[in-house]
Amino acid sequence: MGHLHYGSPPASFELPDRTLAHIEFVVLAKLRRKESFALSIDGGSGGRQQIWINPAATLRFEFDADVGDINRLWLEELIESANGAAGMRLVPEPKAG
Repeated sequence: MGHLHYGSPPASFELPDRTLAHIEFVVLAKLRRKESFALSIDGGSGGRQQIWINPAATLRFEFDADVGDINRLWLEELIESANGAAGMRLVPEPKAG
């Protein structure tokens, strides 16, 4: 399991390494364009947290393991949701076609 550390002092969100790698890709692409967006992270007990990602945010991605190849289909879904009004929602990884 990896961790997304957000803010200072950081709030930490535990996520599977593979999921975190795909989030990292989308976040860095959006920040390179100086685009802000919301990221929703589902909690283990059915709750949800939403954080605002912007170029001034302090972020750190921490991985425990290799994540393998990036799934382009999943990236497209995550980017599409990040571009929407509700922000990026973490959806299950689709099968690579």
